[in-house]
Amino acid sequence: MNKIPTLTTADGLTLPSVGFGTYKLNGAVGVNAITKALSNGYHLLDTAFNYENEGTVGEAIRRSDVPREKIIVSSKLPGRHHKYNEALTTIQESLYRAGLDYYDMYLIHWPNPKENHYVEAWQALITAQKWGLVRSIGVSNFLPEHIDRLVKETGVSPVVNQIELHPYFSEKQLRAYDEKHNIITMAWSPIGRASSMLKDPVIKKIADHKGLSTSQVILRWETQLGVIPIPKSSKSFRQVENLNLFDFKLSDKEMQTITNLDKPDGRLNNQDPAKYEEF
Repeated sequence: MNKIPTLTTADGLTLPSVGFGTYKLNGAVGVNAITKALSNGYHLLDTAFNYENEGTVGEAIRRSDVPREKIIVSSKLPGRHHKYNEALTTIQESLYRAGLDYYDMYLIHWPNPKENHYVEAWQALITAQKWGLVRSIGVSNFLPEHIDRLVKETGVSPVVNQIELHPYFSEKQLRAYDEKHNIITMAWSPIGRASSMLKDPVIKKIADHKGLSTSQVILRWETQLGVIPIPKSSKSFRQVENLNLFDFKLSDKEMQTITNLDKPDGRLNNQDPAKYEEF
């Protein structure tokens, strides 16, 4: 397996170019899957308070041979706890659940603009960072208007923005905004939650030509865009395959061919952060 390249956040945190998603990996089965992922070379684990598996992630880290300081662990604040004091308590609870002393990254999961407490939540993350509970702070599913407001009201910019991003929804404008503001874009559902995307004839043709899987082609497309994808798999062989991305490169033409698959309504579940709310 090739060495995994890294990206560095605006505040100096080194992130691997590919992370490991843990959604729906719970209990003993989840611990085994995440421990395998760590031994297979993943050093960025993505969880959330709402996944109800921070304990599973923490247990996998304790069982792993990989030292804690070599693992980037990221979690997320749920919408129901955006108010300042609640947010701080929730971050502490997050750490107790995981049995960790600190998170490397903590993100606001959704802006929930109708509730309009996301600036308060951001102020709590800033405090948590000052207290040493988290090393870096960021957001998830935030649009430029939400990030602009955070910066205007607090003077602090997120270092990452984790968003839905895949060949059917490539988020060109949001990626450009993030890059301009020195924010690293991360992709959830990078291969479309094992949807029809993996059978897409355009991507499959490129994959067959290169002797690769469609998921490898999609993930390589994302890394070449400068995005950190967070694929998930409980199968060891698939975990390894999804990391084996750096001994080949997609041509400019192949990159553009995949980018052209973008659809205006390409979101998998119509979760538009301007309207959608999650608690």
